[in-house]
Formats: sequence, structure tokens, C-alpha cells
Amino acid sequence: MEKEIEEKINKLSMMEQNSQYLASQRQNFQNQLLEVESAMEELDIAEESYKIIGSVMVKVDKKKLKKDLEEKKKIIDVRVQTIEKQEDKLKESSKELRDEVMSGLEKEQ
Repeated sequence: MEKEIEEKINKLSMMEQNSQYLASQRQNFQNQLLEVESAMEELDIAEESYKIIGSVMVKVDKKKLKKDLEEKKKIIDVRVQTIEKQEDKLKESSKELRDEVMSGLEKEQ
């Protein structure tokens, strides 16, 4: 029984690491989302629009740049939603496993 509880604790630890990784990824995508939204707001008031390609800034059509930003925003939104779903599933699984570990420890005492 002790070996089984130890394995569950190790699995719980790995789940916690995965949870931290997903939270980091979600934060990264949310930051990208804020940048895209900010760029879209600035584009609305700008007279000219430029895009950085590599290390060069190139003048581009405002409508095309807005369309590109909207597409990028949609992709990032989907990624954030996917990560949030993964986080929810992982939280649920880790709660169940934590409960199993706690009941196993109580039985041993």
C-alpha cells in the first residue's frame, strides 16, 4: 500500500509541474493577445501602418495589417481556450488523486 501511495504522490507532483507549465503558457499567450489588441487599437488611429519583418520595418496596407492582426488574435484566443480546458481537466484529475492519497494515508494511520 505504501508503494502505491508513493507512486500517486509522484504522479501528483508531475501533475503540479504540468499545471505550472500550462499556467506559464497561458500567461504567455495572454500577453501576446494584449499586444495584438493594443496594436489593433493603435492601427485604428494611425494614418500609416508598418510591419516589422526580420530587422526591417516595411510600410503595409492598413486593411491587410488589420486582417492579419484579427487572424492572429483568433488563433491566440483558441490557444488560450485550449490551455484553459487542459488546466481544468488537470485540476480535476489532481484533486481526485489528492483525495485518493489523503484517504490512503488516513487508512495507514
